[in-house]
Amino acid sequence: MTPLPQPIFNEGSITPDPTRFKTAHPSDSQLYKQIQNLLTKDVVNFSPSRLPPDGMLALQDAWGPHGSEIIKKIQSAGKIVFHAAGDTGASNEGKYANEVRVADQLTSDCRTADDANRPAFLFQLGDVVYDFGESRYYYDQFYDPFRNYPAPIFAIPGNHDSFIVPNTPANGTPLEVFERNFCATQPVITPEAASLHRTAMTQPGVYFTLDAPFVRIIGLFSNSLEDPGVISSENGKWPTVPDVQLTFLAAQLSLIKKQKYAGAVILAMHHPPFSYAPQKGSGGAGGNHGGSPAMLREIDHICLSAGVYPHAVLSGHAHNYQRFARSIRFGSRQYVAPFIVCGDGGHNVNRLVKGKAGQLPSEPQFGADVHYLENKPVAKSTGLILKHYDDMNYGYLRITVDKKRLQIGFHLVDPGRLPQSRIDMVTVDLASHTVTGN
Repeated sequence: MTPLPQPIFNEGSITPDPTRFKTAHPSDSQLYKQIQNLLTKDVVNFSPSRLPPDGMLALQDAWGPHGSEIIKKIQSAGKIVFHAAGDTGASNEGKYANEVRVADQLTSDCRTADDANRPAFLFQLGDVVYDFGESRYYYDQFYDPFRNYPAPIFAIPGNHDSFIVPNTPANGTPLEVFERNFCATQPVITPEAASLHRTAMTQPGVYFTLDAPFVRIIGLFSNSLEDPGVISSENGKWPTVPDVQLTFLAAQLSLIKKQKYAGAVILAMHHPPFSYAPQKGSGGAGGNHGGSPAMLREIDHICLSAGVYPHAVLSGHAHNYQRFARSIRFGSRQYVAPFIVCGDGGHNVNRLVKGKAGQLPSEPQFGADVHYLENKPVAKSTGLILKHYDDMNYGYLRITVDKKRLQIGFHLVDPGRLPQSRIDMVTVDLASHTVTGN
């Protein structure tokens, strides 16, 4: 853990893919049988950010001595490109090849794109390491698969990166391990990286704002429950959880308002505010993970108070791709914000609808009206549409932002489709908060 003069992001030259785990790993099902009940009630405490509530981590600083050069290239191109994906960790060797395929395609995109279109970083949407963020699995599930990714990898913890399995040593809790590898104060090679050279990230905490040219990403930690996501004590319901993220989000949005910030504002968390489930009586049941309406109500309340709403909301957790278009009345204007779930980054892919009690599952059409997923909304919702989804393939987001537009594309991980891997795209006009195209 000796501090280094600059961060290191890859091995320098392409090295062979891992083919199997270095450390044997139990499957999800084996562990879940032992602790299923705890997953519904055990939330975790966490340390506040090292920065004040309105503080930000600059992308230039994360790149170290090369930061000014990277920022100049982004500004010269007039846009920034970056990746986002959730639930990348493989919990057993049967899933490992899928994670490696995702990491390979992300890496290939970085290495083959020209300067103007080269992704500047990857933003992990949680569940980096399964089953529950143990130190001994970081090498296999994070450092080894992403050994050749030549850029910073930021992350917010998911429930699998934070849930504390009974009898975990006091100095080995998942968040402590996560913070050692993503929230270090200086670039260091951690014990989890073993012989590899990627240094720990220097995020200020498990929640933080990344300030980059053309975009700010506000990342929240939605805690350790299997469902729902929790970002506060919710007025004492979860007394272990501090309310610091509410203060943080309010301060970040107030700063955007005060500065009249004209770039894209993206909100990211692991648990999705919306996740598809059929309307009662329509046949089948929702997928493995539902939405988090109480969390969304808290977010909406802060957004309304600050007078700022994000241009897009990204999450993972549900192991598929879903894109919702949410229309709200915001002040005197009508906003449309994409709510995107991208939780098929390597761990698993789950169908959107499951059969129930002898009923065959009936999946929705693209463009389905799912306003019934709104649960006592704080914002004045005027519509919720399921625009697109994919529940059969692994994939990731490739995001482009310039002065006028935010474009979010979903790419399948299929070597036979490269470079034509994108199957969905949404474009948001930054000034009007409206969606163009589909």
